[in-house]
Amino acid sequence: MTGASVSKTAKTGRARAAWTAPRWLERRAIEPALVAITLVALVLSFVVEAAGRQHADSALTVLGVIAYLAGGFFGFLESLRSLRARELNIDFLMIAAAIGAALVGEWQDGAILLFLFSLSNVLQDYAIGRSRKAIRSLFALYPEEARVHTADGIRTVPISEIQVGQTVLIQPGERIPVDGDVLGGQTSVDQATITGESMPVDKGPGDRVFAGTLNKNGAIDVRATQVASHSTLARIITMVEEAQARKAPTQRFLDEFEQYYALVVIGASLAVLLVTWLLLGWSFHDGFYRAMVLLVVASPCALVISVPAAFLSAIAAGARRGVIFKGGAHLEQMGTIKVVAFDKTGTLTKGRPAVTDVIPYNGHSAEALLRVAASVEARSEHPLAAAICAAAAGRGLALDEVGEFYAEPGQGVAGTIGETLVRVGRAQYITECAGQPPAGLLAEHDRLRDQGKTVLLACYGGEWMGALAVADQLRPQSAQMVADLHRAGVQRVVMLTGDNAVVARQIARQVGVDDVRAELMPDDKATIMAELERDHGPVAMVGDGVNDAPALATATVGIAMGAAGTDVALETADVVLMGDALEAIPYTIRLSRKARRVVWQNIIFSLSVIIVLVIGTFAISLPLPLGVVGHEGSTVIVVLNGLRLLFGRVGD
Repeated sequence: MTGASVSKTAKTGRARAAWTAPRWLERRAIEPALVAITLVALVLSFVVEAAGRQHADSALTVLGVIAYLAGGFFGFLESLRSLRARELNIDFLMIAAAIGAALVGEWQDGAILLFLFSLSNVLQDYAIGRSRKAIRSLFALYPEEARVHTADGIRTVPISEIQVGQTVLIQPGERIPVDGDVLGGQTSVDQATITGESMPVDKGPGDRVFAGTLNKNGAIDVRATQVASHSTLARIITMVEEAQARKAPTQRFLDEFEQYYALVVIGASLAVLLVTWLLLGWSFHDGFYRAMVLLVVASPCALVISVPAAFLSAIAAGARRGVIFKGGAHLEQMGTIKVVAFDKTGTLTKGRPAVTDVIPYNGHSAEALLRVAASVEARSEHPLAAAICAAAAGRGLALDEVGEFYAEPGQGVAGTIGETLVRVGRAQYITECAGQPPAGLLAEHDRLRDQGKTVLLACYGGEWMGALAVADQLRPQSAQMVADLHRAGVQRVVMLTGDNAVVARQIARQVGVDDVRAELMPDDKATIMAELERDHGPVAMVGDGVNDAPALATATVGIAMGAAGTDVALETADVVLMGDALEAIPYTIRLSRKARRVVWQNIIFSLSVIIVLVIGTFAISLPLPLGVVGHEGSTVIVVLNGLRLLFGRVGD
């Protein structure tokens, strides 16, 4: 329905490639039943053996065959697959050990091995499946049907049939089925599933909405801009599934290590058999049994699952917060970041200029100054004009009718209100038309300019009305976010901007960054990325994914912020923040570092268990069942430890 299918290619860590099987043989469907059959056969074998009745041997044989067939079914299939690919995996080692145990008459120990190994697989697949379910649950955000306006009235259709340009009616409490623009109606929309915003966002005509978000309290008509299969939600699902399949460097190393390690384990087991049997005088039975125990306890199940257990959970946890890691490698790299560089406009600031100061002069009121300036600027399409008009609207001021209108690009505007000529613009433009402004007004102009603001003067006829200051607005959470980055261990925070140095330094002081680079072209930002990495270490670049594309591509990790629905951002960056929440940036670093800690906890623990079990194999003649319990128990423990990232809190 969404065009995004759940990835079947991500390995669980035991080098199992997806085995194509008939539906009735799907592993998840029948492996738990086979585990149960193995357990029943094993328990009955002990009962029959204890009873010692006639024909017990025949019954034990049948039960043994059942236990081996059920417990080793999928392991045997995976072993054949690996051998055909000229590879060795852990399934092969376990099947070999079970067969070996049977050959020396210890088939019950082999059955215990197969039971615990297959049980461990079921528990492992279930646990790791929880992290994938966190992503697949996004599919539930799609309604199955939607109401579409047609020539014959409103008709209910499957969402797969909605075409671009059609108008969809969405009632309160319904999920929005497609990306689109609001044509009519007013409502608030819960966008947490896409942007991670905790509070609903007001929506009206002209605003954009996303598939999978929840319409809260008003009916709206939405014109579809994407079909369901190409919506932002569908792309998020696809990206996360692909990220879960993409391995981190540590995982790639362990996968390659597994092949060589398996050969070493087989070689060591053969050496144990030959040395104990031929040189130490053990019986073949005892030597072979000890070799089988070594084959089991030295197998690297827990070691190989250490990385995917943690990273799959971390990727899913990030997606829940609107943070999309486009691969395990980028998740791992985020934990190494020493420098974070920010584009200024639209990242640390809102990217929308707003009126910050209204300075009336010559007896005029602030409302009169703003009303007159907005009346003239309403005819202009300049962003500064939009800011002045928005400020007037915010105060509820009614605008005057303007007759003749003139605009001098980059300088200012002029128009007539009644018979009076009004000019609004930069000081030089107004001075050329109206003469030198008074000293007091000029002093206010210079004061506001030195604060990094754009200052416009207004002249009504031959009379100076005052000054208006306009500036890009700092996001209220920017300073706190920079402080959080420093607390998270980032050594240097840098601001990059194409704006002038005065404005840049003013913003930098408010935010608390360590370094500021101003008056930059896009290529300059990319050069600075290489410089920062050379001087300080790995660098993350945070931008909007459009004009910052060269820097995003050059940085160790490129982070596109506020990228919901933005094609360029989704494609360019390594990490995508779907909303504008700056606190998500320190969160990504903390999440990555916690994931790396969990990985190393798992690796150290699994290696320690292997060492202890190997020593126990020779020091205390560890029996095979206890070796299996230790081996499989460690595997389950590292998986559960990894799942803490999905359900636990990511602290500082």
